[in-house]
Amino acid sequence: MQNEHDSVRDRRALLKNAAVMAATLAMPGTVSAATRRLTQRDLRPLSEPPLPAPRPMVAARPMTSPRVVRPDLMRQALAALDTHGRRVARRDRIAIADMAAASSEARFHIVDLVSGRSQSFLVAHGSGSDPAHTGFLKRFSNEPNSNATSQGAFVTADYYVGKHGRSQRLIGLDPTNDNALARAIVVHSAWYANRDMLRTHGMLGRSQGCFAVGESDLARVFDQLGSGRMIFSAKV
Repeated sequence: MQNEHDSVRDRRALLKNAAVMAATLAMPGTVSAATRRLTQRDLRPLSEPPLPAPRPMVAARPMTSPRVVRPDLMRQALAALDTHGRRVARRDRIAIADMAAASSEARFHIVDLVSGRSQSFLVAHGSGSDPAHTGFLKRFSNEPNSNATSQGAFVTADYYVGKHGRSQRLIGLDPTNDNALARAIVVHSAWYANRDMLRTHGMLGRSQGCFAVGESDLARVFDQLGSGRMIFSAKV
């Protein structure tokens, strides 16, 4: 009789434990639930991540170092423009004469400092700067009657008509070219600065120190220069 009572008690305990286990398996978050296979839905984030904030638009700075002008020369020209700023009324464009280049190269660069665009022209140097007529400037001079090209910053002045036709006076702003007005160093055109000189001689002729450009280029040069702008002449 006792054995039968024990058997009934064991069956009741077994049924109770089975009920508890069934309830446990039905509850989310239990060990059994955690071990089920993950699906793509489980791997999906609970919420979409926020989009990155748009980067602020920064206006592009104008180009001030066009490829045609060597960087060292461009830096010197801009430094001269800052130095002589009070005497240069118009600072939107500058002309740079690269006297390290041969006269056969378009080395007179007119640079628009707003857009970065530039135009380049042939220009002659003075006979006193190249006595052997090699096509390369050998020296600068500020001395009267030297017939040499001067180094430094000039500011363009008024136009006039002289022995070379329409010309433009220049005022020297540095100790290396402050005799420019007295020496009549100007911008003018000349036959010996025309492009066909390169076909026949391989170089331009020489001036008496003036910036002589080709006859067909003068109108464009004057249109870009105007008065009150800087010309920078250097050999870097």
